[in-house]
Amino acid sequence: MIYSCNKELKNSEILQEIIDLPQIRAKGKMIVLTDFNSINYFIYKGQPMGFQYELLQELSDHLNLELEVRVNNDLEENFESLNKGKVDLIASGLTITGDRKKRVAFTTPHSQSAQVLVQRSSAAESKSDHKLIRNPVDLAGKTVHVVKKSSYSTRLHNLSEEIGEDIHVYEMPLETEQMIKMVANGEIDYTVADENIARVNTLYYPEIDIKTTISFPQNQAWAVRINSPLLKEEIDKWLIDFKKSRLYAILKNKYFDNPRSALIVSSEYYYPFTGRISAYDDILKYESMKIGWDWRLLASMVYQESRFNHGAVSWAGAFGIMQLMPGTAQRFGVSKNSSPEENIRAGVKFILWLEEKFQDQIPDENERIKFILAAYNIGYGHITDAIRLAEKYDKNPAIWKGNVESCLLKKSEPEFYNDPVVKYGHRKAAETCRYVDEILYRYQHYLNLETIASR
Repeated sequence: MIYSCNKELKNSEILQEIIDLPQIRAKGKMIVLTDFNSINYFIYKGQPMGFQYELLQELSDHLNLELEVRVNNDLEENFESLNKGKVDLIASGLTITGDRKKRVAFTTPHSQSAQVLVQRSSAAESKSDHKLIRNPVDLAGKTVHVVKKSSYSTRLHNLSEEIGEDIHVYEMPLETEQMIKMVANGEIDYTVADENIARVNTLYYPEIDIKTTISFPQNQAWAVRINSPLLKEEIDKWLIDFKKSRLYAILKNKYFDNPRSALIVSSEYYYPFTGRISAYDDILKYESMKIGWDWRLLASMVYQESRFNHGAVSWAGAFGIMQLMPGTAQRFGVSKNSSPEENIRAGVKFILWLEEKFQDQIPDENERIKFILAAYNIGYGHITDAIRLAEKYDKNPAIWKGNVESCLLKKSEPEFYNDPVVKYGHRKAAETCRYVDEILYRYQHYLNLETIASR
C-alpha cells in the first residue's frame, strides 16, 4: 500500500483555536512529541537522554517554559495530535517534503541525512552466492520492509517509478531500529533508515551493511502547526544561533559519532529494550508495594538520591543508595555497613512513616507523594512549618505547587522564619523544590517509554 501525504488538511484535522507562542507562554508549558530511538530519545541507567531531548531542553530554557515530553513513533498520529492542538511541537528527524508542507510548518533544519539501504554484509551472510546491493536499480523485484507510513516508503515507491521496475514495499508498524535488528538477525533481507541512525546501529550490529545510499541528503526539521507562525519564528531564530554554538557540535558528536553508543544500547540498563532501570529493580518493585507506589517512581527517587550508587556519601553525612542521614538510619535499623537492599528497605520504612504522618493532612494521594518527597529531602518539621504558613496566608495547605511549596521557599526570609507558626526556623528550600520536580519529571520519562520497554 502506497502511503502519501499529498493531501490537503482534512477539516477534522484543522484546529480552529489559535495556539501560538503567546498562548503557550500563558500556560507556562510547551508540550512536545518526539520519537524513541538510540539517537533522539531514550533512557540509560535511569537518566533520559538523546539528541532531540537535549535540544529540547536547551530550547525550553531559552523560552523559559516547562517542557513536557511525549513519545510516539507513529508519524501520522503525531501530525494529527499537532494539528488538533494536543501538542505544540513535533521534535524528531522529520524529512522536509512538499507533501508534508501542506500539513505542517517546518522549522529551520536541525540536521541533514540521506536514506540508506540496510542489508546483511557478505561476511555475515552464510550463502556463498550472496551479493550486496550497491546500485539502487538492483532493488528491482526485491522485497524491502520499511516503517509504516514513513518517508522511506515514499522514497522506495518513487525509486520504483524512476527505474521502471517494481520494488515490493512491505510496511510494518515497528520502529526503524527494530527493523534494523530484524535485518541483523536475518529475519528480513532489507530495510531503509536515515544514515545517521543506521550508522549508530552499525556499532552494535556489525553484521549490517549501510553503504548503499538511495536518496540525496535531505533536510530534517521539527514541525509546528501552520497557524503557529510566532512559535516557528522564535524556534527558527534560536536554532540558527544554536547550530553555530560549541554545545551543538558537542551534542552532534555525542549522539552521532560516539563509539560508546554501542555500550549504551547493548547495556542491561538501556530501559526501552530491557525494561530495567538499575541493578536494584527487583527489590524496588517489591518494596514499592509496601507504600503503594509505582516502582518506577521509587526508582526515580533513588536515582535522585544516589544515582544508584550505594557508596555515595553527601556533605551532610547522608549515606547509601537511599542517602539516609545517620539519625534516620539508626531509627530504621541500618548503618553504613548495611547492604543496598537493607538501605532501600530502611528508606521505604521512612517513606511509610511520612505517609502515615501526612495521611490526614493531605487527602489526595498524588499530592501526598509530593509532600512525602519534600519531607524526605528537607525534613518533616520544615514541611509542617510550610503547611502552617499556608494556612495563615490563605494558601491551600493540602496542595503543593504554588501553595505549600511557595511557603516553604519563604522560610529563608526573616519575616517568615520568625513567624510564630514556624517552629523549625530558617531553611533554604530551593533545592528541595527542585528535588520534587526532578523526581516527578524523570518518572514521567520512565512512563513515556513503558510501552516500548514492555515489548
